[in-house]
Amino acid sequence: MNCFEGQAADAARVESVRLSSDEKSVVIIDQTQLPGKMEYRILSTAEELWEAIYKLRVRGAPAIGICAGYGIYCLARQIGTEDEQQFRKEFSRLKDYLDSARPTAVNLSWALDRMERVVLSDSGRTVPEILGLLREECRSIHREDIEMCTKISEYGLTLLKDGDGVLTHCNAGPLATSRYGTGQGPLFLGKERGMEFKVFADETRPLLQGARLTAYELQKAGIDVTLICDNMAGMVMKNGWVQACMVGCDRVAANGDTANKIGTSSVAVLAKYYHIPFYVLGPTSTIDRNCKSGEDICIELRKPEEIREMFYREPAAPKDVKCYNPSFDVTDSSLITAIVTEKGICYPPYTESLARLFEQA
Repeated sequence: MNCFEGQAADAARVESVRLSSDEKSVVIIDQTQLPGKMEYRILSTAEELWEAIYKLRVRGAPAIGICAGYGIYCLARQIGTEDEQQFRKEFSRLKDYLDSARPTAVNLSWALDRMERVVLSDSGRTVPEILGLLREECRSIHREDIEMCTKISEYGLTLLKDGDGVLTHCNAGPLATSRYGTGQGPLFLGKERGMEFKVFADETRPLLQGARLTAYELQKAGIDVTLICDNMAGMVMKNGWVQACMVGCDRVAANGDTANKIGTSSVAVLAKYYHIPFYVLGPTSTIDRNCKSGEDICIELRKPEEIREMFYREPAAPKDVKCYNPSFDVTDSSLITAIVTEKGICYPPYTESLARLFEQA
C-alpha cells in the first residue's frame, strides 16, 4: 500500500452524521466550517435540526436523510407521553416541521415518511414499542446508505479507466453521504485500488461546496484534484483534459430529469457539445416516481447574502443589489449518458430503465 492509499480509505470513511451514544441527539460535522476547521455540532432540539439542514451544516441528499431519520427518533423520545394517539399527533407535527427545511432534496421527505410509516403501521403498539421500532428504522437508513454508496461506487468505477480526467460539480463525497459518496464515490474507491485520476472540481454555488468540500476531501485522500471556477469547465473540456463528468443528485424525476446543484445543467450541455459522457450517480431513494419530469421539481431559492457577502472579508457586490440565488437546476434527461444507482446503471429511455429498478424490487 502506498502512502496515499491509507489516506483514501480514511477520507472515504468519514462519519459526517451519527447518533450520539446516549441516543438523545444527532452529531454532525458542520460543513459550513470546512475546510478551515473540523467542528462537530450536537443537535438535540427540533429547531437545531431544522436550522442545521436549512443552513447546509448537514447537506448532501443521503446525509440529510440519515440526519432526518436520527433526528426524528431523538425528538420522538422527547415527546413524553404514553398516550398513543397524542404521541402520533405530536410525531406528525415534528415530522412536518423538519420536512419544511429543504424542499428540493427528496431524501429528507423520504426518510421522514419512512419513519412515520413505522409510527402509523400498527395502532395496537405501545409508545415504548414504537420508539424501539423507530430506533431500528433510523439505524437501518444509515446502514443501508453505506451499502448503497458502496454499490454505486462499484458500478460507477466500471465507467472509468485508470488515468482518466474527471470533472465533478458540487460535493457528493463522504461528507454528503455515509461511505465513499455518490458522484465522487468511484474516485475514492478507485484510489483505494491503486487507480489514478485527474479530477477537476467546479467551485459550485451555493456556498462554494466544490471549492470548500470536494477539493478538501479529494486532496485529503491523495487524489489529484484541480479546483476551477464554474465558468472554466468548457475550457478544460475543450483542452481534452476531461474524459467523464460525474455528479450526484438530489431528486430524479420519473423521466430521468435530474435536480442537482445550480450549474449542473450547464456542465451537461458542455459535455454534450464536447462528446464527453455525463453520469449522474445517486441511490434509488432520490428517484421520485410521483414526479413526472423536471418541471414538477420545486427549486429552492437561497438568500442573496450568500452571493453578496458570504466568505468575503468585505461585501463582493453592491449593497442591496438584486440577487437570484437558486440552489439547484434541472438537467434534462436528454443530456444524461447514464444514471448510476445501487441497483445498476440505467440508460435511456429512463422512463423504462428507472421503472425497471422498482419492478425488480
